[in-house]
Amino acid sequence: MITLTAKDVLPDDGTSGTLVGRVWLPQLAGPAVVAIRGDGVFDVTARFPTVSALCEEASPSDAIRAAKGEHIGDLETILANTPPDRRDRTKPWLLAPLDLQVLKAAGVTFAISMLERVIEERARGNPASAEAIRKEVVSLVGDDLSKLKPGSAQAMKLKQVLIDQNAWSQYLEVGIGPDAEVFTKAPTMSSVGTGMDAGLHPKSTWNNPEPEVVMIVSSRGAIVGAALGNDVNLRDFEGRSALLLSKAKDNNASCAIGPLLRLFDKTFSLDDVRKMDIDLNVKGADGFVLDGHSSIGKISRDPTDLVAQTIGPVHQYPDGFALFLGTMFAPVKDRDAPGEGFTHKRDDIVTISAPQLGKLVNRMRTSDECEPWTFGIGELMRNLAKRGVL
Repeated sequence: MITLTAKDVLPDDGTSGTLVGRVWLPQLAGPAVVAIRGDGVFDVTARFPTVSALCEEASPSDAIRAAKGEHIGDLETILANTPPDRRDRTKPWLLAPLDLQVLKAAGVTFAISMLERVIEERARGNPASAEAIRKEVVSLVGDDLSKLKPGSAQAMKLKQVLIDQNAWSQYLEVGIGPDAEVFTKAPTMSSVGTGMDAGLHPKSTWNNPEPEVVMIVSSRGAIVGAALGNDVNLRDFEGRSALLLSKAKDNNASCAIGPLLRLFDKTFSLDDVRKMDIDLNVKGADGFVLDGHSSIGKISRDPTDLVAQTIGPVHQYPDGFALFLGTMFAPVKDRDAPGEGFTHKRDDIVTISAPQLGKLVNRMRTSDECEPWTFGIGELMRNLAKRGVL
């Protein structure tokens, strides 16, 4: 069972920053955009019908601080009602903090994750083959490519060496080549928030969490804030074929974002993101514990570069987008048989945390066991129109 408290969810500096969320209001049969303040949770939907609309403001942090809003309760009570297995559906609960933004993700942005993708490809989705291949790949390319600038002359020289040794890979191409891998993680509005179940495809037997920072970007390409994310990944599916990326990444409840959106203001900036450390903890019902770490400081492509490669003259996002920055964490700790590495089991509790962004906590279930996604863009528009806030 997941137990959430305000202390878990809030950043280390509490409500000093500009914190935004979404809360389901049963009496309105729809979501509210909320400001999280020291004296409670305030519904600001009358001013900002969507989080996307808020992020389009010239200064989103100033705009939401200026909005008075309606007090709808305290964060502690709303959080306690959020986990689906003990939710009172007549009372409010917390949602993922995004709505109309397109959910994008950047892959292979850290050297270690690049090597693990190459290993998946060579192993063809079989975890038992991974260890031997890992040693072979590291002997060829090394285990520290963090100082190699993608697209540089040095990177292209390494590429040619690896091609000559028949060791080149599509994952190395996006890891050290000029073009980043940016893909659509999941449909708009399909992400789950903290306290909710996160989903794994029921046919997957080799999978893992991916603890990441999620950049929130306006339609103008301005990065306005950040949240935590879990880019749940199926290593067996993607390892069988890169063309199965969508099946490896996009399943019901496989995109977790939260706990809140922290907007950039005088207390929090993009430079804070660049220096951010993200911790991961997985606790299994079988007593297994896995701890991991990812440091944005070791990313091979700056967040501004990744955003610039996502939006511009060749692609627009009228409602903005959220961009997972990738992770350096790739679990290799054996859970069952020696040499087979890590994979999730039912009821694993995954906690992703950063001092500036709080904790994103989810219970792992198969996607068909998670709550079905039924409230989409059309339903949101009808609901907001009925409430008279559009």
